[in-house]
Amino acid sequence: MGDTSGTVGDGERRDVVRRVTVIGAGLIGTSIALALRARDVDVVLTDPDPASLRLACDLGAGRPLDETADPSAAPADVAVVAAPPAVVPQVLRRAQDRGLAHVYTDVASVKASVLAEAERLGCDMATFVPGHPMGGREKQGPGAARADLFLGRSWALCPTGKAGPETVAAVAELARLCGADPLVLDAGAHDRAVALVSHAPHVASSAVAARLVAGDTAALSLAGQGVRDVTRVAGGDPAMWTEILTHNAAPVSEVLYAVAADLVATADALREVAGEADGAAGDTASRAGSASGASGASLPAPAEALAPVRDLLERGRSGHGRIPGKHGTVRLPEYTVMPVVIPDEPGTLGRLFAAAADAGVNIEDVRIEHTPGLPLGVAQLYVLPEAVDAFARSLAADGWSVHPGV
Repeated sequence: MGDTSGTVGDGERRDVVRRVTVIGAGLIGTSIALALRARDVDVVLTDPDPASLRLACDLGAGRPLDETADPSAAPADVAVVAAPPAVVPQVLRRAQDRGLAHVYTDVASVKASVLAEAERLGCDMATFVPGHPMGGREKQGPGAARADLFLGRSWALCPTGKAGPETVAAVAELARLCGADPLVLDAGAHDRAVALVSHAPHVASSAVAARLVAGDTAALSLAGQGVRDVTRVAGGDPAMWTEILTHNAAPVSEVLYAVAADLVATADALREVAGEADGAAGDTASRAGSASGASGASLPAPAEALAPVRDLLERGRSGHGRIPGKHGTVRLPEYTVMPVVIPDEPGTLGRLFAAAADAGVNIEDVRIEHTPGLPLGVAQLYVLPEAVDAFARSLAADGWSVHPGV
C-alpha cells in the first residue's frame, strides 16, 4: 500500500473483540492482557516459559491456553503475537495453522522485515494486521506489566492491503480497548518513524550512559534528575535492543549519522572556543606582567564560533516542543505549571490528587522532581491557566506548600 496514514475512526469500529489469545506473556503481552481484562474481555495466554505464564495469570491477566484442546473449535476473535521481531513470522504461521483466532496481529517494533518474512513463510496476510503499541518500559517481564501502559498512546497499524476493513477494525478495537489511539500507516513509514522517535533515541541515551562507566565517584554523586531522564531508557535489555536495531538498521543509521553530525559540529565549535579562551587568557596574563590594572578574565567567545552550539540548542528546544502531549496532539502552551512541595511518604500523591478533585480541577499532566538527601520533592502540576489561582488557594488552605508563578 502507499505511504498513507491516518486514524481509524469510530465509524469503522465493530464490537467483535470479546475473546483474545495473547501469545507471549512478557511486558507487552501481559500489559495488553491486563488492559483487556479490565474491560471484561476474555483472555487466554500462552508462553514457552512456564514461569512467565504462571506469573501473568497470577496477576489476573487471563487464564492459560489449554494446549491439549483443539483451538479451531472455538477460535478467539483476535490473537496477539507478543514476541520478538525475529520469531514473529514463525509464531504467526504456527498460530494460523492451529486456527487460534479469526484475526491476528503482533506488537513488534519493526514492521518491514517482519512482513517480508511472514510473506516468505506463507502466512495468511488476509487475517494479519501488523501492529505496534507505542508504550513500553525499560523493565522487562510480566512483573513489570501495567494495565495502563498504553493509555493515551498511539498504536500503529500497518495493514498490507490484503486484510479487509472488518479485519483492520477488529485490531483497531483491540487497541482502543487497551486505551490507545490506533493510527494506520504503511510498514516503511512506520519503521522510519520509530527510528526517529524510539530506536535512535535509545542509542543516544545509551551513548550518554556509557560515558558514566568511567565516571569517578565524585562526578556520579552530582548526578541529578537531568542525567536520569536522559539515560532512563538505556536501562533496557541489550540483547533485545540489538535485535530491534538489527531489524531496523537502515532508518536508524540515517538518524544516528545526522545526530552524530550535530554533535561533531558542536564539539568542534566548543573546542575552538576553548582554544581561543586559553589563548586569550595567556595573552592577558602576559600583559598583566607589564601593565598594572589589567584584567585576568578571559575574553568572551566570538558569536560566530558559538553559532553551531546555539543552533543545535535552539533546534533541540523546537523539536522538544513538537512532542505530542497527553491527548496525542502537540502540547500547546495552554497549561500552566504549578509547583507543589510534597513530602516523600506513602499516600502523598493520592492526597494531592484528591485535593485537586475536591477543588474541581483536572490535572492534565504531572512531573515529579525528587530532592536527593531530603525527604521531599516537587510535583509539577499542569493545569489550565484559569484554574491556577483558585486551585492554589484551595491547596494552601489544606496546608500544601504551593508556588504558583515559579
